[in-house]
Amino acid sequence: MPLTSLSTQARTRPEREELYFIADLAGEAGRHDDVVKQIKLIVDHFGPQLTTEERSLLSIAYKNLTNSLRNSWRIIDALHKVQSARKGPNLHLIQRQRQRIESELMGVCRDIVRLLDRDLVPAASAGEETVFYSKLKGDYCRYLAELGQKREKDRNADLSLKAYRTAYKHALATLHPLHPTRLGLALNFSVFYHDIKQSPERACHLAKSALDDAVLSVDVSDPAMDQTLRDSMAILQLLKDDIILWAGEIRD
Repeated sequence: MPLTSLSTQARTRPEREELYFIADLAGEAGRHDDVVKQIKLIVDHFGPQLTTEERSLLSIAYKNLTNSLRNSWRIIDALHKVQSARKGPNLHLIQRQRQRIESELMGVCRDIVRLLDRDLVPAASAGEETVFYSKLKGDYCRYLAELGQKREKDRNADLSLKAYRTAYKHALATLHPLHPTRLGLALNFSVFYHDIKQSPERACHLAKSALDDAVLSVDVSDPAMDQTLRDSMAILQLLKDDIILWAGEIRD
């Protein structure tokens, strides 16, 4: 290849900092699809080892995309149930809209699961990165397990459980009990047991175990502990709230 072609190719290849800047800018503007596109370009051009900042942007983008669709789906699904009970005249229109949202939501979830399986999980380093990506797979397979036909729901529930178990086993071996990623995993894994497996007992046990381990690991003599506690306090409160809620369900 001529030297001029090589230099032209080098100039046209995007800089990583430029791709990240555009992704960050898109996130600030609420353009979450654009964030995903930019991070995928980083993976394509520079490999699947993302920085903490790039990984965070990707996670937040998919979370915003799916949260919006899940909220819409819940509203339409509730209306569908009401109209079904009343045998309303517009039931087929509501059902069509619900299916459209469901299809879009499943597409987003499958997209990130493919990215995780193909690129991010195999290249993840041991420790927090592996826990983070395996947790993400568990989360989005859990969302898929809420949708679709029974066979597909069961398959995605099994995939979610496997991903959560992998993440949790790795977290117990490599992360401090107060680490936000470990606590966030415990929170979401317990929600899986409650919402998908319909087992408030197992959900409560897992959440309480994580909370107890975190409390027992607090070392007031460690000057770095204050920052760790601040980072984890919101998740600890959510774990506590869920334990109280699920314990009430068990008593009832």
